[in-house]
Amino acid sequence: MTTSAATRLGAVPQYALLAGPLMSMLDSSIVNVAIAPIAKEMGASLQDVQWVTSGYLLALGTGLASTSFLARRFGTLGVYTTGMLAFTIASALCALAPTIDLLVAARILQGLTGATLVPLAMSMLMGSSGASQNISPLAGMLLFLGPALGPSLGGLLIGTFGWRSIFLVNLPVGLLAVLAARAIPTGIAPGPRPGARLDTFGLALLALGLFGLLLGLDRGESGTWSQSVSWLPLGVGALLLIGYVAHARHVAQPALDLRIFRDRGAALSFGLCAAASVAAWSILFLLPVFLQQVQGYTALMAGIALLPQGILTGLGTVVGQQIADRIGVRRTVLIGFAVLLAASLGLLAVDSGTSLWLTSMVLAARSAAIGLVITPLLTVVNLHLRPDEQADANTVFNVVQRIAASLGIGLLAGLFTAESTSAGPVTALHDVAVTVAALAGVATVCSAFLPRTPRSDGVPVRPTS
Repeated sequence: MTTSAATRLGAVPQYALLAGPLMSMLDSSIVNVAIAPIAKEMGASLQDVQWVTSGYLLALGTGLASTSFLARRFGTLGVYTTGMLAFTIASALCALAPTIDLLVAARILQGLTGATLVPLAMSMLMGSSGASQNISPLAGMLLFLGPALGPSLGGLLIGTFGWRSIFLVNLPVGLLAVLAARAIPTGIAPGPRPGARLDTFGLALLALGLFGLLLGLDRGESGTWSQSVSWLPLGVGALLLIGYVAHARHVAQPALDLRIFRDRGAALSFGLCAAASVAAWSILFLLPVFLQQVQGYTALMAGIALLPQGILTGLGTVVGQQIADRIGVRRTVLIGFAVLLAASLGLLAVDSGTSLWLTSMVLAARSAAIGLVITPLLTVVNLHLRPDEQADANTVFNVVQRIAASLGIGLLAGLFTAESTSAGPVTALHDVAVTVAALAGVATVCSAFLPRTPRSDGVPVRPTS
């Protein structure tokens, strides 16, 4: 992809490339506020309804296994557009589902079809020539607004139109995005690769391994780490993924190419992205619970408090790239994690009586710091890659991010629950804050080992490792 191709990303193609990731991320969190209404209308237990959320997330993570092959075989743009259309149809099926079993099945279909949206959109938006520089700040915000917007938008829609409206809202967004995809320049999306082969055995190892690992982490989030329902799928999934890594080393066209990890800078970037995911998602998961159960706010008010962090994360990604262009990736990421360290310690000021605006400001500062590191780290990953390799890299990024986020939520939610029982929820929140701050401190030190990646005239320079 050339820089000139990137500059042709006007409002219509940007909408097409952002609508898919936004819908996928929004549907990861929007259903959380609909669990009780769904259970009441369908006469189902909360345990059964929980699979409306878990089934989607498991399918989304597992579906990542086939993303790279599909992009190679059928072309990035074609797979992305088909994925958006299929996700929109699956959303309609969710809205029309008459029973809990059919709703869970539709959500699994929704997760599978939505798996391609984020990595392939990232491949086209943040390619090796720095297309991310040429998207608007609003576009950057939308990429990270979904998780924060989900609870507040879900509460508003459910209160006004009922729970089925949280799925129906995807229909106009998705259909317009499919039409708008016609305006995406073909130069930013690698076409089908002749001779692309399906690594059937590797795909099975990867898909089953991701499913087992994510299932174990999902069960662990429910506080069952010591039970076989968590550690058995977790162990089997980990073994299958280790088997895939060994298999991929001896295959010419593996289901997911892991050779990017041979580059020290790229491997460190993935590790730092994982640290940022743990820091971001664990607090995003715990704070709404704390705001509602300890401070007594409604779900809608808690969702509103989270909105500034989504906006600041998006702005941080744009500002982070601009700063990295001037002072380099290493310094930018180091500054970002140092700010994250300080802002995480700011959570020590939050207690049962803290005002909502102060809590919101602390969360916003943390999110701005996370936004500051993400795009520069992706720059390090993508600088070595040809356009046809970016789908693999961004798929790996999403796999690492999803596993890290699930692991962080599970472990820190377990810490929060245990400490809440023994010392109270305020002390528990402070312990989690200190843990996240310590992680940010380690990431700050590790950032000093990133390769120098200065940029000049919008053209990236290959990092030295």
